[in-house]
Amino acid sequence: MTDVALPARASSAATLIGLCAILLWSALALLTAASGEAPPFQLAALTFAIGGGCGLIYAAWRGRLAALVQPWPVWLVGIGGLFGYHALYFAALRRAPPAEASLIAYLWPLLIVLLSALQPGERLSKRHVAGAALGLAGVAALFAGKTGGALFSAASFSGDALALGCAFVWSTYSVASRRLKAAPTEAVAGFCLVTALLAALCHFAFETTIVPASAGEWLAILGLGLGPVGLAFYVWDYGVKHGDIKLLGVAAYAAPVLSTLILVAAGFAPATASLALACALIVAGAAVASLKSG
Repeated sequence: MTDVALPARASSAATLIGLCAILLWSALALLTAASGEAPPFQLAALTFAIGGGCGLIYAAWRGRLAALVQPWPVWLVGIGGLFGYHALYFAALRRAPPAEASLIAYLWPLLIVLLSALQPGERLSKRHVAGAALGLAGVAALFAGKTGGALFSAASFSGDALALGCAFVWSTYSVASRRLKAAPTEAVAGFCLVTALLAALCHFAFETTIVPASAGEWLAILGLGLGPVGLAFYVWDYGVKHGDIKLLGVAAYAAPVLSTLILVAAGFAPATASLALACALIVAGAAVASLKSG
């Protein structure tokens, strides 16, 4: 977590750091399943508090607590991205089938590829668009396999709209973060802590508290806060600010497939033909996007 300016040749290292977020997010489903019956906003409050607290300790250890003092636009982008995405996603899951809402929400990698072309010094590459399209097709194949081929229902329009809002919020957050690269990554700790507070308020307003029933569930919550809802946001921030944001957008389609593979390995889900097809499409998309032009 640093704000040291990188030379152009170092962007590949920053991209690799950003890719770590995708690996961490792939563990989200397994850890969430192991965390018990805690309602969404309660789980978000606990995990973001852990992730933000760890970031705060890191910033204090490096003597960089001043990094949390940022202009209000930086806070608006950070809190809007972290809390806005999760609030919209939780609401979408209440109004649309989970597979349907998740697929629509996963338009954000494609939107990152498209929106990043509007940034200074960036241009829209056909290989990135093609890679993102292949990645989206892979995720669609994965979710179609889970739902028996039926992806959308007319009765869930409001949930679909909220899920689409998720996609726009996270893609806008990611692209806007690149415009705010002067803000150090340590500031993400503040975004996480405020998101934890807002999630706690939503929990007490709309949910009933459920105390984790075992040490295993508490460990899963700790794992979420340290990884998918903690370190992942810091490395993603660094990657989108200093790395190849379009390639990161394409690679993000690997997260749901890797997540399913982890569930299969852990015995929580079966291996299917749709999973194999999704893997092939996403690998193909990443390969196309990573080809050098010219």
